[in-house]
Amino acid sequence: MEQVELKAIIEGLLFVSGEEGIDVKQIADVVEEDKKKVIEIIEEMKQEYAKAHRGIQIIEVAGAYQMTTLQQHASYYEKLAFSPTQATLSQAALETLSIVAYRQPMTKVEIEEIRGVKSDRAITTLIKKALIKEVGRMEGAGRPILYGTTKEFLDYFGLNRLEDLPSLSENPDLEEIEQEADLFFSK
Repeated sequence: MEQVELKAIIEGLLFVSGEEGIDVKQIADVVEEDKKKVIEIIEEMKQEYAKAHRGIQIIEVAGAYQMTTLQQHASYYEKLAFSPTQATLSQAALETLSIVAYRQPMTKVEIEEIRGVKSDRAITTLIKKALIKEVGRMEGAGRPILYGTTKEFLDYFGLNRLEDLPSLSENPDLEEIEQEADLFFSK
């Protein structure tokens, strides 16, 4: 595999691993390279990011590598995080929100089982925008947090109550669902 392609794959792996990060062994297993080669490439990428004055960096925390933003730009990220809730929701946040809305209360694990991907960021975004909140804890091992929608969710989508959500049919017509979703989310 070419060095440029390998860097691109490693960069993608770091990106999709999110806040949890990914360790060298995992990367090496995925790209089928030895750990020493992976470490060399990551170190090279770190230098390239710094030299190009990029807005992201690669760091190592507790043995796992992750992409992060630069600390000196933190004030800008805070402005974005605390901007009005009129900002659009990402596809991941919309998926997570619809799952919670239709099946609440739900745990993070249940949401992730349905979506098939980690949902930490989407959940955090929805909580910050006050569209979902903790509604309790499930009984059992670890007592996971249960999430449900908020009054702000109803306000945001112009609903009086949860029963006003469009119904889910057994045999969905994808074109019709897309049209309904466009109308619903345009509110």
